[in-house]
Amino acid sequence: LEIYPTQLSDEGEYKCRIVVWDNTGNSTEPSVPISKEARMMLKVNVPPEKVEITHLTSGRNLSLRCKSEGAKPPADILWTKTSPDGVETEIPDLAKTREIEPAGELYDTAEQIFYQLEENEMIAKISCVVRHHNTNTTIYKNITFVSPAIQNALKVTIQRFAEPVLYSSIENQDGRDNKAGLVKISADPGFKVPYNTSVTLKAAAPGVFPEPRYLWWVGDQTGIAGRELHIDNLEEDKSYYVLAENP
Repeated sequence: LEIYPTQLSDEGEYKCRIVVWDNTGNSTEPSVPISKEARMMLKVNVPPEKVEITHLTSGRNLSLRCKSEGAKPPADILWTKTSPDGVETEIPDLAKTREIEPAGELYDTAEQIFYQLEENEMIAKISCVVRHHNTNTTIYKNITFVSPAIQNALKVTIQRFAEPVLYSSIENQDGRDNKAGLVKISADPGFKVPYNTSVTLKAAAPGVFPEPRYLWWVGDQTGIAGRELHIDNLEEDKSYYVLAENP
């Protein structure tokens, strides 16, 4: 018996019976049916159909809720944090609550956590990891939090002999970048820069009044104020940031 594709309605007890007619070698006697049967229980597992993450913030205090929908049996949820250098670790000692609700023959699992960002954390990428061991399924849903000090920062990538610079703001939970159009950046002599030369970056916010304050930084160097940033002897690829602030 082959069942394909399996459905939830296929779950249940299946019975196989074998019948043998035996007349014990005497052709004059009527045959006697001898039957044997085996039983098995078929369980149908269903991976999560949908994962959503929502959040509320108050300063450095975060409240996050992750929900897995349409799984059987219920899925497991754990939380991880990825450092700026790409190292992912599970968040320990979380204050959390979990709810498992039936949805017909399937189950929804929701978990809410409360987490406080550290004072020196400028960017924190937190992931809800939904694991369904019965179907060997793992689903990640990510959300990135940016410190108010650099919120709405524009990432400026300068590369030797590169194409024009790309602008993007914080990464959202769907992995796509929000295009930033308010702040414009230009470069002199241009964005195609030979090795070991100088570049001047200029920031502007057309139509903004009063004129905002600008703050540039690269790596651990912060607090370079002004509309223009002059870079001498550019020797390697770096990511430059500018914050335009109009209180």
